[in-house]
Amino acid sequence: MKKTTYNGIFILLFLIIFGCKKENNKQDISGKMENISTSDYGVTPKGDSIKKYTLTNKNGMKVEVINFGGIITSLTVPDRNGKYEDVVLGFTKPEGYFDGNPYYFGALIGRYGNRIANAKFSLEGKAYEIDKNDGPNSLHGGKEGFHTRFWNIEVVKDAKFPTLKLSYTSADGEEGYPGKLTTTVFYTLTDDNALEISYEAETDKPTVVNLTQHSYFNLSGNFTKTITDHEMQINADKFLPVNETLIPTGEQKAVKDTPFDFTISKPIGKDISAEDDQLKKGKGYDHNWILNGKGLRSIAKVYHQGTGRLMEVFTDEPGVQFYSGNFLDGKFDTKTGGKNGFRTGFCLETQHFPDSPNQPSFPSTELKPGQKYQSKTIYKFSVKK
Repeated sequence: MKKTTYNGIFILLFLIIFGCKKENNKQDISGKMENISTSDYGVTPKGDSIKKYTLTNKNGMKVEVINFGGIITSLTVPDRNGKYEDVVLGFTKPEGYFDGNPYYFGALIGRYGNRIANAKFSLEGKAYEIDKNDGPNSLHGGKEGFHTRFWNIEVVKDAKFPTLKLSYTSADGEEGYPGKLTTTVFYTLTDDNALEISYEAETDKPTVVNLTQHSYFNLSGNFTKTITDHEMQINADKFLPVNETLIPTGEQKAVKDTPFDFTISKPIGKDISAEDDQLKKGKGYDHNWILNGKGLRSIAKVYHQGTGRLMEVFTDEPGVQFYSGNFLDGKFDTKTGGKNGFRTGFCLETQHFPDSPNQPSFPSTELKPGQKYQSKTIYKFSVKK
């Protein structure tokens, strides 16, 4: 009788423990699914139905992405008091993104991020003319670059953190570029408040590729305020001077004793109005810094004292284009009221150098059949108390 009682108790405990474990497993699976939600966003003039994907980590940080242009429409991070606010500029209505997105707000950029001089280049002895959309030059892949394209988005179900897989195939000759280019981008939101962006591309003909992400940041969370009070540090001893149309001259100039020295953190606005020929040409900062080191490493930090928000940027790219929002002109409403005015956002576009296809001394951006283009950038957020 006693033995039977013990056996009964043992079986009962086993069923309780096993049942709880199964229930916990169900909760874990459900929790992962809840980390990515999907909703309707709008319809483009071409009739494409656009979806919005919202990634949420365990802390409550959120990133919103649409399958038009791979655009990040919102990114919320906490301040030192735990208050979550959006820190990326964008339009208040979907039509702003669909109607050309003149500022490239939040977009994936390709085939070639930044400028190519005179909208032409030669590759393996053959000349190519590409879309001329920035004075005499081509900018960010042309008028209908990747920022205007419909991207296929899949939720990566077995990922450790909320992850989206975006893919787009650019036809041979699109915007003048050679080769059919298949591009894949992964957006991952980790539990340490980092947005990881991984790029891959393959081609069937020799081509040039330089992919980047064009989010504008304002860590204050108030998009009517300028970013000149943000303190920035860039791990670079040299930058690329530019000509009147913002094409690199080929010189690699030391930042020391110039307004371009961010080796020690300083407010963005400290030297932005200095009497300097390069600042006049860019109407502020719109230049490429030659990053120190190689491989995936920390290349920049930006701190906003008012909110305590700190953004650190990691990349394996050789350069970063720091743009201080000099061409924001107040034509559009912001998501926090007011207008997107002069210098109300900044970009840190990790990339190869501008005009590399025409400048043999720069790191090559050529991609050949059989090769795989791969790159990674991380934007990590934290706070200083």
